[in-house]
Formats: sequence, C-alpha cells, structure tokens
Amino acid sequence: MTRFQGMTRSILSVAIATITASGLVACDSNNDDSSSAESSYQPYKIGLLPDTQGGTDSEGQSHVALHPMRAVLSHQAEAGVDMVIALGDLTDGGTTVEWNEWTSVAESYKDQGIEFLPVMGNHETSYAYTVEWIKTMRDYIPEDAVHMPGAEWINYYVIRENVLIIGLAYYNLPTAFSWIQEVVEANQDNVDHIVVASHDGLVGAKYGQTREQIVEGTKDDDWVYSVQEDIREYFSEHDVIYVQGHEHQYQRSLITSKTALTTTPSGSTPEGGNYRMGAYTQIMAGNASYKGYEYRYGERELIQMVVAQKNDTLSSGSTAYNVNSGWLAFDNDRVDYTTYFAEHTASSNDDDQAFSADWKMLDTFTRTSNRCETVVYPTSVPEDTRAVLVFQTEYLTDLCIAGDGTLAQLVGGSNATFNRTDTRTRDMEYTPGFSRAETLTDLARLAYQWMYVYHESWTPNLNSAARAIPDADEDVLLIPETTIDLKEHVILSWSDATADTRSDILIISGTQNQNGLYQSAYGAAQDIEVDTGLDLSSPSGSAKSAVTLPATASKSWDMSVAVADSYGVALTAVDTLSGDAVLLARKTDAGWEALTSADCIYQGLWLESYTVTAPSRDAACSGEPLVGYDADGNSWWTVLNSDAELALVSR
Repeated sequence: MTRFQGMTRSILSVAIATITASGLVACDSNNDDSSSAESSYQPYKIGLLPDTQGGTDSEGQSHVALHPMRAVLSHQAEAGVDMVIALGDLTDGGTTVEWNEWTSVAESYKDQGIEFLPVMGNHETSYAYTVEWIKTMRDYIPEDAVHMPGAEWINYYVIRENVLIIGLAYYNLPTAFSWIQEVVEANQDNVDHIVVASHDGLVGAKYGQTREQIVEGTKDDDWVYSVQEDIREYFSEHDVIYVQGHEHQYQRSLITSKTALTTTPSGSTPEGGNYRMGAYTQIMAGNASYKGYEYRYGERELIQMVVAQKNDTLSSGSTAYNVNSGWLAFDNDRVDYTTYFAEHTASSNDDDQAFSADWKMLDTFTRTSNRCETVVYPTSVPEDTRAVLVFQTEYLTDLCIAGDGTLAQLVGGSNATFNRTDTRTRDMEYTPGFSRAETLTDLARLAYQWMYVYHESWTPNLNSAARAIPDADEDVLLIPETTIDLKEHVILSWSDATADTRSDILIISGTQNQNGLYQSAYGAAQDIEVDTGLDLSSPSGSAKSAVTLPATASKSWDMSVAVADSYGVALTAVDTLSGDAVLLARKTDAGWEALTSADCIYQGLWLESYTVTAPSRDAACSGEPLVGYDADGNSWWTVLNSDAELALVSR
C-alpha cells in the first residue's frame, strides 16, 4: 500500500481545511519574499555565456574563441534573451587584441538591446590589468549596477523585474559573502529570484574552493573555511541559483546546506504548507572555448548531488569539444531553465575552423516558489546497501499542497533510466607547517569532513568504499578513479489556476533529464549495458555492474527525445469539485487536453503495480493513457512517461 492509498479522505479533508484556514497554502515556508507575489512582472530571460578563451597562436598571441562565442550569442539572441551573463575567462591572456576580439562579437548584440553582465575569471585576474578590465567592461556592465564598496567594477548587482542578479569576480564569493547578505536583505521585498554568478564556486568538477582553499588550504588561512558552511546554508534558505564557468564542462547539481545524507525530501505540513529541500542549485554552464576538461575528483557527495554531467575533451577517446548555450527564463514566481550543446572540433579562429552549431537540448528544469522536491536515486543502488533515509529509488513523495487546496504526490515507479560517468585518479598533497593538514591522516580527515562520505554501513558511499586513500609510500592522498551514477532532482511545483482550469496547475519537472548514457572521465562514449564501471566504484569495493535499461532509453544526448521511466501521480481535488464535473488534463501546445476520454477513466484505487501492468480496461481504451478516479477519495491518478503540467478542467 502506498502513502497515497493509506491517506484516507477524512485525513485529506482535515489537512486541506487546516491549511486553507491558516492562509498559508500559497506560501513557501522557507521563502521570505512572498510580498512581491501580488505584483505582476514581465518575463525576463538570462543567457549564460561560458568561458570564451581561445588559446595562443604560433606567434604567442592569445585570442578569444570567436567561433564558439558567435554560436552561443547567435543562439541566445534567437531565443530572445534579455541579458547575457559572461561567466569569466572572457580572454586567455587579457591582451588588448583579445578585448577587441571579444567586443567585436558582443557589440552587435549589445546594439540589438541585449544587456551584458560580465564577471572576472582567473584569466582576467591573472593577466589583465584591472584598469583595462574597467576600461573595456565599463560599456558592458549595466549603468544602474550597484557596486560593492572596495570592489567596484569587480562585484556588483542589478535587479531586473523580480530577479536579483549578483556578479562576482573569481575567488570573490567568500570575501563578498557579508555584502551579498546585505544586498539580499535590502532587496528581498522586491525580488522573488536570486541569481549569483561568478567564475568559480565552492564545489567544482576539477577545481572548487572547498578543495583548493580548505582541504588543501594554507594553515590558518580561513577566508573560505570560516564561511563555507554559512554560504551553503544561506543560499539554500534563499533558494539561490548559482551559475559559474571555469570548469570547461557542463554540470548541474544540488549543493546541500547540511550534508547530502541528512537532506531529506521535502513535502508539506498542515501548519506551514509546502517546504523545500535544504539545498541550492549550482549550474556549471559548460564551454565556449577551444579546450575541454576531464572530470577530476568526482562528486563531492558529502554536500553535492549531481543530476546532470557532460564533458568532451577531444582526447582519450573523446571525438569533439562541446559548446554550451543555456538560459534562465523568469516569469513572476516561475523559472524555466534550458541548456543546449553542440559538438565541434574547432581549435582556432581560422576560417577553416568555423562550424555551424547543431544544437541539441541537454538539460532542463522548471520550478516555482511554491513547490516540493525530492532526489530520486538510480536503481543501481546495491540491494544489500543499508537503508538510508535519502536513498530513494522510487517516484514517491509526500503530499504537496496547491494554493487552492488541491493535493498532489508521486505514487510509484522506479528510476531505471539514468546516466553514468567516470572520473580520473588524482591526488592531494600537504606540507607540514604550511598547509592546514599537518599529516597525511590529517589530510584524509579534511577530505572526509568537507568533500566525501566516509564509507560505513550506516553511511554508505555509493561511489566507492574507499573514496580517499592515504598513500604512505608517496605521502599523498589518492582520490581513485571511480564511476558515478547520476540522480534525478524531481520537482512538484504549483501555479495558479487559469480561466481554462478548475484547479491550480501542477508542474512536474526532472523525470526525463537522463537517457541511459555512460561516458568516460574525458567524455568518451561507453555503453552502460555492456561496460562495467571502474574498479572499487561500488560500496562493496567491486566495480559497478552493467545495467539493463528499459526499452524506452534511447542513449541519446538529445534530452528532447528522452522518455521518463513510468511513474504514477495523483491529484486530490477539493471537496467542492466533484469527479463528475471535471477531468484530469495536460497542458499541450494546443492548450489543455483531457488525458483520456471520460468513457476510459478507470474507476478504482491506485496500485503501484499499474506503472508496470495496467488494470483491465475496455478494448476500445487500450490506446489511451491510463487515468483513474477514486471516488471515495475524490482523487485522480495517472501514469506518465515525461514531465508534465496537469490540472483539473471542466468536462
């Protein structure tokens, strides 16, 4: 029996009545900015431009990667972006030649009315004089930007519609944290969304300030150490979307405020309404350069859950580089994120290296401020792994409550379609008296305190039983190569009813972002159904096994054709909305359409087995989606194979 089956109608009625009476159903209990929800804002779209450094020519002159940069900006202009955040490393060497190259491409889009919000990368802070950055970027940093005192033209923010956008230079997140808090507190009544953009972040695929400045950091140098946990907690509390470059690969993950193993799925309470998970979204925007990085160090699973990963290095079996183009589209309290990739082999700005980008959708999510969310782990979790609260492989959630009192939850199905990626072996070093770690054991302690889960039966590490290994002979800490299975971040969001619906609108997101792909640390294609994972990549110390995918898994990187694993979803209508007056409908390009005809609605309770085997129906209904109605609970249920927007509509 599922939680849906176990929730009687009387309990549902009490929950709805209590929450409706409290006036809290439309509020996110973790969200302090609901005062702006009554306002109406125009849609606003922000494009993300990753690193555009182009390497050095035979004469030693560094350049901007013009071919990828043109491809990204053309793609984003066509999509109607209002602003482009240039995520650092605009140049390779910070020379006048490169500034002229970069502006020669950006200027035409600026003239079309697209704003730019550039942030400094390490290649600007290392090679470009600050005065030249200011001289060039003064014309691109918005005129109404509010600058951080003492870091003018380096750290600044703007507000567009109901979106607060904060730009930070490389390595400036910890030093600017107190200023960020002041900015958020001063503006929280006027914004619903916060985007923090910098070149790098706390957690990386190759880099990351946690590894560089804490685990391998300098003794008593606490500028990251002292605020890292506070940043994670504050960004989680304020629902920040953090975007960065630097890594020359694409990754989306959740960074937790506590630890991943104590970050439980969210749901609702009668007193407070819906609440979120304790995590914020981090997006590594990808690549727009002539180089790609391999995946080093892997998932920092102590505080990170990776839900999307793609890289290409044109080496070690990888046959291309990637260029990435993505955007965040804001519409009042809703945000739709979509990113694309195109493969290319260009290595210079020579004319014969020009390419026409064949864009394919790589990743997407939708969310609103009133939502519930969970992380669904892949079914590759070994059966003998000790149960841990968050290791959920089924599409099951707590009740999620709409503003009008409608209830929704996921009620069945398993995550059998997932992506897999390898990492390479790296090591970490220390210098007694200089580094924070005084001994090899000390270095291992720091790695497990800040990055990795120490494997015990009660805290299983799904990536390896030996995540960090002291090598006494070499006096280094080994981070062995391993194989990582990605998770799904599944979100149930609510949007207000429209003139075409009888209930609020349920938005389901995150069920079809993986397609059964397996890549090496360098981006080389592997077959998840044939190739086993790397040695030591499972909790038992063996290699991860090859898996059998559902027939619907196409193993294509184009996620626009991905098919989700079958899952069940149930909506319980308010008491004033009777089953014979409405139908369960789905939003399509043509508008709201009933999922099935009235004659084909199955009358009865939901069973989890329906995601695999449908109940007997009239032969005439065999080609129609399975939709059921439980009259005793006034609840509708269906089986889906994709993200969806659902609502009850008039018959």
